[in-house]
Amino acid sequence: MSTLYDLPEHVSRMIESGVVAEFVTLTAKGVPIDTPTYYFPSDDMATIDVATGVPNPAKAERVRRNSKTGLLIEGRPEEPVVVIRAHGAVRDSDIQSNAIRYLAETGYKGISHGITWEKARLAITYWSRIIIENTPERVFWWDNHAALDRPPGVWSANPKTVWPHSDPGPAAKVSPGNWTARPWRDVAQDAVASGDRAHLSVVDPDGFPVPMRANRFEVIEEGFLLDMPKGLPWKLEGEASLTFAGFRTFIGQAVPQAGRVSFRVERALPQHPSTLDTKQVLQPAEVTLAKTRARLEAEMGRLGQPLPVIPLEPPERTRIAKIRMARIASDSPITGLTVKHGNRST
Repeated sequence: MSTLYDLPEHVSRMIESGVVAEFVTLTAKGVPIDTPTYYFPSDDMATIDVATGVPNPAKAERVRRNSKTGLLIEGRPEEPVVVIRAHGAVRDSDIQSNAIRYLAETGYKGISHGITWEKARLAITYWSRIIIENTPERVFWWDNHAALDRPPGVWSANPKTVWPHSDPGPAAKVSPGNWTARPWRDVAQDAVASGDRAHLSVVDPDGFPVPMRANRFEVIEEGFLLDMPKGLPWKLEGEASLTFAGFRTFIGQAVPQAGRVSFRVERALPQHPSTLDTKQVLQPAEVTLAKTRARLEAEMGRLGQPLPVIPLEPPERTRIAKIRMARIASDSPITGLTVKHGNRST
């Protein structure tokens, strides 16, 4: 096997048509941080790409420091579950081109809450994007959710694969973040009330961060007690993070406990206002806009680039983007895209 199209057809089709991936990167201390986000494969599926906003460069900075990343792609219960270990490469030398590509891959209606493109294009703080290209190193797959208690199928990249390098990073340090964290127990209460699924990420023996959905969870004194699938080829222990659709994320330690996993919370991560109110993605409140705009300008100055110019008309969607749009239009479960959040639209 040499490309992802050499995987079984139903698996490659799942990768091609998926919308949101659990995307995991490693902090300087080796903590895996899962940030569910839109993903978009290159046309030949040589890379599985994601993006982060220029005002929120933490994921990109983590990848520039440690290229090992992990992605989880899943859909309906009868569809495959896919975990990808990859080497990421940061692309931030041309934010203008990134903005156009991101629009072509994702569109805007799914986050528009009904506003027109004329208004949506003004959200320069959102459309200014850093792209992270992830070249798969290994793929684990299960044919459906019911198969997760059995060993996965495995695909490995050609051992002679040359992993791409990130664009050279700017000399200046990243500007400080704007958001503060809440007490983790308060965030945990919100997580339970949300009804969102929990996803646990750990680091495997090869140093790759790997995410997986919990079957069930409950809140306990020290954090969460998780029932996890039995067929995972990595141990569920050590440095870990637990996220609920990316809206509520915790870091801590995973400890095996009588066939289950105890996730001992150290703290909750800060929450961006758009995770609490998805309208603020394109229509930020005045305070949110002021903070985000200030950081955008600081980061673009650090990159030595002007703000991108957003076109009067959105660019034509790519071939694979059109496939993804069909999934969004269906009733397939997609992390973070729900009627409740008002973003389940093409």
